[in-house]
Amino acid sequence: MFWTLVAIAVALIALVIWIYNTLVQRRNRYRNAFAQIDVQFRRRHDLIPNLVEVAQAYLKHERETLEAVTAARGAAIAGLQAAARNPGDATAVSAFGTAKQGLSGALGRLLAVSETYPNLKANSILMQLAEKPGPRTRSHSPARHSTTL
Repeated sequence: MFWTLVAIAVALIALVIWIYNTLVQRRNRYRNAFAQIDVQFRRRHDLIPNLVEVAQAYLKHERETLEAVTAARGAAIAGLQAAARNPGDATAVSAFGTAKQGLSGALGRLLAVSETYPNLKANSILMQLAEKPGPRTRSHSPARHSTTL
């Protein structure tokens, strides 16, 4: 009888240890997945000043569009930093999503403006920079999938 109780106690202790380790492992996977997404967005946000710099040379009178892109980038970076501090905070992640949508809209307007200027459209640097966010966005996909446990 005594050995049976000891065996049950050991089994329960082993079960608690296994559950704890599983939870810690999943928490670490979740944090790592968010860190991967964070890196991808930081790379994308770092490309935006180059895009704005090239566009400024051609679009001096399109100042509002360039300022909107710059402001949207700042909001997206602030939202990303807030979400990175606490990836479990739904409000921060939601605010980052909203800021990211604003940035995508501002970049879309910038690229639409660039379509109306043949010299700007022909600039190879602008075309390279305009294409880079696409592959970067696609590279977020594996990191996003790893967050679904």
